[in-house]
Amino acid sequence: MASAQPPQLTPVQKQTLDVLGTTGAPRREFDPNLGRDLRSQLEAAMVEVLEDMSPNEVLFLSKHRLAQVHGCEVRFIAEEAAAGDFEATIPMVKGTIAHKAIELGIHWKGEPLPLELVDEAISSLTLSDSWVSDFLQTCSEADQATLRSEAGDKVHKFFECFPPLKPVWRPATESSLSLELAQGRVKMRGKVDLTLGAATGNEARKVIIDLKTGNPNPTHRDDLRFYALIETIRIGVPPRLIASFYLDQGVSHTEVVTESVLESALLRCIEGARRITSLQAGTSAPLLRPSPVCKWCIALEGCDTGQKWLEDPTF
Repeated sequence: MASAQPPQLTPVQKQTLDVLGTTGAPRREFDPNLGRDLRSQLEAAMVEVLEDMSPNEVLFLSKHRLAQVHGCEVRFIAEEAAAGDFEATIPMVKGTIAHKAIELGIHWKGEPLPLELVDEAISSLTLSDSWVSDFLQTCSEADQATLRSEAGDKVHKFFECFPPLKPVWRPATESSLSLELAQGRVKMRGKVDLTLGAATGNEARKVIIDLKTGNPNPTHRDDLRFYALIETIRIGVPPRLIASFYLDQGVSHTEVVTESVLESALLRCIEGARRITSLQAGTSAPLLRPSPVCKWCIALEGCDTGQKWLEDPTF
């Protein structure tokens, strides 16, 4: 019997393989003490950070909170105050469904058909205890159809852009990362869309990938550096490459992980922690940083600076 022929890859699939595969970044060995050194620096910095917190408080650090506090601090405070009023939206739910469908498709036996994967994802999420369950159980048929269509488009684009992922590449989806410091008083959390490979000894081989829709944003790089920092402290070896993959464009924006990249992520994390705790304690005033995101800020109505900036960005 003739052996099955390997699938023919499209140009964009070949490009993805070239960029994210072993030719996309060198495999290099790191100092075995790197992870411990980074942890020690974080632990030392958190001693000062925790001075602004009561003894029973826990500081949670995520890519979202760090991005927010390094942006407009007035918006950060407003959104933190409104956190209990969270309301699911179609764009948010669409992204969750698409990510779940891609997760299923990567491990699917047989041909992964996008709409079948989306239907399976919707069914699974509807019966889950996640935040999206209530929305899916109560939304209209029109919203369901919109979600199915738009999520299906994202899933189709993923399999259009990525080659079939071989088991030997060790693909992992929705991979949770966590780190606790200061005897559990500081908790760092993240969830990676897709990882490929695994470290061998002190040699970096893993690739961390965030799947994105829309346009590139500088915060996407910082998000991935945050993941790389946690990963390095967690297992002692950095990923060799971090990548934002933009499904609508079919391109990856990558960065090779080095000691300087990790040091930058460390300093950003420490400064973000300082700002979060000082703002919450009221020991520092929030800084206004107007930008295009002012358009969606929940504090815009009472913010003269944001309104003026939207009228004239040179203001």
